[in-house]
Amino acid sequence: MSDVVGQIMAYEMGELDAAETLELFSELVKSGTAWNLQGSYGRTAAALIENGLLTPEGEITDYAMEVLG
Repeated sequence: MSDVVGQIMAYEMGELDAAETLELFSELVKSGTAWNLQGSYGRTAAALIENGLLTPEGEITDYAMEVLG
């Protein structure tokens, strides 16, 4: 969990690129943590799912891999 905390801190400071951000939210959705953090995390996770970048289970989609190149 401490690695996730470090990644959340890096995300908050704007230090993650798009792929790293997607990986972070993948982990947050898989663990259910995205829905327990402040609202912006749940909204971002929901948007990533709605836009086809993550599955509802938190897996990174093939579409996301194409977009990120």
